[in-house]
Amino acid sequence: MSEILILYYSPGGTIAEMANVIARGVEQVSDVQARVRTVPAVAPVDQTTTPVTSTSAPFATHQDLLDCSGLILGSPTHFGNMPAAMKYFIDGTSKLWLAGKLAGKPAAVFTASTSLHGGQESTLLSMMLPLLHHGMLLVGLPYTETELFTTTSGGAPYGATRLSDDTGERQLSNDERQLSLALGKRVAETARKLDAE
Repeated sequence: MSEILILYYSPGGTIAEMANVIARGVEQVSDVQARVRTVPAVAPVDQTTTPVTSTSAPFATHQDLLDCSGLILGSPTHFGNMPAAMKYFIDGTSKLWLAGKLAGKPAAVFTASTSLHGGQESTLLSMMLPLLHHGMLLVGLPYTETELFTTTSGGAPYGATRLSDDTGERQLSNDERQLSLALGKRVAETARKLDAE
C-alpha cells in the first residue's frame, strides 16, 4: 500500500479542511492511502512550538517523509509566501536532502487566502522551491480539470487554492472542492505508477 503524506499548517482550520478533501482524492486511487500530518506553530521570538490541540492532526516527523510515496504540502498565504511554521519544518530536512531521500517522489502544493489576489500563486511557487531542491517531481493541475476554466474563487495550474475569510463562514466552492480532490488523485496515481516501476 502506497502512502501519500499530506503535510499542512492551518492556524485557522481552512487549510486543514482542504487537506481532508485532498486526502479523499488520494484515497480514490486503489492501493493508495493518505497520511495527514501537520506542523506546529513557531513563536517569532524564540522558535518554540505550541502543543497539539485535540482538533489537530499529529505532528509530522522526518520518518513520515521517508515513509511516503508522495507529498502534498499545504499552508495559508502569508504575504504571498508560506508561513514561518512550514518553512521552519522544511528547513529542518537538510539531512534528507543531503541523502537524496525524497528525490523522485511526486509532490504537489495547495494554499488559501482571504483575498482573491492575496498571493496564492506566489505562495504555491514558494512551497515548490524546496521540493525541487529535494529532487521531487512536481504535479500540478492541468486544464483538463475543467473547473480551472469556470472557477471564480480558487484554483490554479500550480495547485489547489481556496478563497477563505476571517470568520470561517465561506465554504469551499464546488470548483475548489473538485480541484482539491483532483490534486490528491493525480499525486496518488503518479505515485502508484512510480512505485510499480
